[in-house]
This record gives sequence, C-alpha cells and structure tokens, in this order.
Amino acid sequence: MRLSFAIFAAVCLAGALLYTSFAGSAEARQPSEMANAQPGVEYRLTGVVVKGTARRDGETLRFSVRDRKGDQTVDIAYVGQVPDPFREGREVIVTVSRDAGAKPGAFVGKPDSLITKCPSKFDDGKMEWRDGNDKVVKGE
Repeated sequence: MRLSFAIFAAVCLAGALLYTSFAGSAEARQPSEMANAQPGVEYRLTGVVVKGTARRDGETLRFSVRDRKGDQTVDIAYVGQVPDPFREGREVIVTVSRDAGAKPGAFVGKPDSLITKCPSKFDDGKMEWRDGNDKVVKGE
C-alpha cells in the first residue's frame, strides 16, 4: 500500500514538473508577428537592434528592433538593466507589451528583461565585428 502511494505521488510530482516547465516557456516572436499584439499581454520579442535608433531619454532607452531576415520593425521603450554587449546591429530578446493607447508598432519593455545574444555563437564567417565606436574590426 505504501509503495503504491509513493509511486503515485512520484508520478504526480513528475507530471507537475513537466507541466510547469513547458507551460512557462514561450517562443519569442519577431516584429513581423507583432501586428496583432493585444494591449496588456506580454510577449517575448526577438530581433536585431536597428542602427541609428538607440537613444537615451532620461532613464528610458528607446530603440527599434527588426526581423532577423526582413525589414519589419517595432519601437521599444525600455527601462532597466542594459547588458554590456547591447549594441545597434546585435540580436536581442526582450519581454514587451503594448499599452492600450500606444500607436501600432510601439511597445514597452518589461524592466530588466533585455537579453543580448552573443554574436560569437552565431558567426557564420560573414559577420562584421565592430568595436565600441562602431568601427569594423578585422577577425583574428
């Protein structure tokens, strides 16, 4: 009897663990998939920071993100920690939501949700490496 109860409890706990691990994950969307974003709903957004768009407005970092392969963009207003490797031209992931009165394509980033993808993991040999002054650096 005790063994049956222990096995039943273990199976229930394993099922709960699997459910929470899959239910909590959400696939990141690209800007072209955000046209029908609902106000107040959080989305994980991924894309490349558009060159010439990153600027500070007090505590707010404003920038645009475009599709990895495409030209669809969205504007983001973000407050929070900014990772050191954040640069224009780099791929980022950020949790965003649309405010009820915001213009289409404008989103607010969830504080401290900005992640910069490491470019070395995605280097196909055709990538340009740039320094902090946005000058092309020759690879070694």
